[in-house]
Parts: sequence; C-alpha cells; structure tokens
Amino acid sequence: MKLLLSLFCCLLYVVPVAAASITDSDGRVIVFDHPFTRIISLYPAHTRNLLDMGLDREIIAVGRSDHQLGGRPRVSFRDDPERLLALEPDLVLIRPMISRAYPQLVRRLEASGVQVVSLQPSSMDQLFPYWEDLGRLTGHEKEARAMIGRFGRELARVKQLVDRIPQADRKHVYFESMHRRMKTFAPSSMAIFVLTSAGGINVATDARQVRNTNIANYGKERILAKANEIDVFLAQKGRMNPVTVEMIRNEPGFQVIKAVRDGQVFLVDEKLVSRPTLGLIKGIRTVFDILYPQKGA
Repeated sequence: MKLLLSLFCCLLYVVPVAAASITDSDGRVIVFDHPFTRIISLYPAHTRNLLDMGLDREIIAVGRSDHQLGGRPRVSFRDDPERLLALEPDLVLIRPMISRAYPQLVRRLEASGVQVVSLQPSSMDQLFPYWEDLGRLTGHEKEARAMIGRFGRELARVKQLVDRIPQADRKHVYFESMHRRMKTFAPSSMAIFVLTSAGGINVATDARQVRNTNIANYGKERILAKANEIDVFLAQKGRMNPVTVEMIRNEPGFQVIKAVRDGQVFLVDEKLVSRPTLGLIKGIRTVFDILYPQKGA
C-alpha cells in the first residue's frame, strides 16, 4: 500500500499543469500554464475590464493617459523598455496599434521573458471573446462570464424601452467619429451597436471601414447628400475627436443639415461608445436619453 501511495504521489508530481491558450488580435497563439499576476496595462479599456473582473493589485502599472488607478506607476509604449522591465511584469497588455508601431518593444520584452499580448476587439461579435481572453489570462474566467451576463441583462432592460418607440418615430442619426477627417463609424463597430441598441437609425450604413478598425470613411459630400435625413447629429468626444457642438454647427455647408437647423447636435463621451467595456451599457442609455428624452424609465 505504501508503495502504491508513493507511486501515486510521484505521478501527481510529474503530471504537468494543463496549458491554456488564446489567440490575440495580432493572430499570435499565446500558451501559458498559470495566471499572470504582475500586469502592465497599456490600454485603459484593459485596465477597466480587469478592475471589473475584481483584479487590482495584479495591475502594477498603467499607460500615461490612464488615471483609473491612482498611485500606480504610469508608463508608455514609447518609453525605454528597460523602464517597463524594471517593474518586473509577467504580462504586458497592449493593442494592435502599439504592436504595429513599436514591434521592437514587443521583441525586447519577450526576449526578457515577459509575455506580451495584443488585444482589441474591432466589432461587437469580438467583445465577449475578448473579455473571456482577459479572464483566461488572469484566472478570472468566472468573473468574465459574470460580466457577459450583466451586459446581457442590462441590454435587455434598454431593449424594453426601445421597443416602446414605434418604428416610424425612430430618429435617423449621423454618428461622427472624427470631425476633421469627416469620418463616421464602421457599420459593425461598437459605436453603431450603441446607436442601434438605443433605437437610433444609422444613416451611414454605406460607410466603408478603415482597415480592421471601428472607423469608416464618409466625407462631407456624402454627409450633405443626406442632409434632410439626419434628425440627430451625434459625435463622440475625446482624445480621438476633440470637437465641440459649435465646431459642428459652424462647419461650412453643415447649415443645410436638418439636425443642425433644428439644434439637434450632441456629443457623447468616446469612452462610452468606443471602448470595449461595460461602459457601453451606459453609452446606450446616454444615447437613448439624447434621442428620446421623454421616453426614459
């Protein structure tokens, strides 16, 4: 019996821990056998999602523009890699924009044994898998599933409000992503999901997506061609689009747009419509209240 127990214990000792894997947004297969616990997050959405999954101390540093964790070191993908390495991370979370522009950073970190993972969903059907990937990387799969469930429940509540709006009364909306370049959002983007979930009708369904992003080309001529259809002119506001209502109203030629004539130009925080977080639910409620101010619960 003692011999059998000894053999059993030896077998337990030598059996390797089952490895997990994800495929990141750059198409790289990431294999790991334990959760990462010393994380540098270089995208505020990653930080927000990790916090919503109950992680805190595991986030040892964030990006320079990320103010969600006061007192933590703030670093940049433009920094000397040695500055990041000095913090002794085991995982650095980035997004494709960084890996494309700074491949040398990825190479240097990984050469030092630090795992780098590039994640950013570019459409709504990638949102839940993205949360699940963050859950796998951190050992918080249960919390990731809870986020997905919460999103679904909150979305169902808003849908009940939207369903009360007759189709004939739904507002036609142009949703601006970048004013200076006259860009809108790709039809498959999270921002358009926010708009349509709030009961808005996107007038730019013919917009062409820019690469594998949320952004789409449109142009002033195409906007003005639909001037009389646009009940509401909505624009995201933030670092990507530092716009004001006055800039939109005073844009040459925009005075013919129905929404501009009627004073129906509104801004919404880009964090609520363009970042892949639970904040999208607040974004949907915000847009609903803009479109149908008398219909809220």
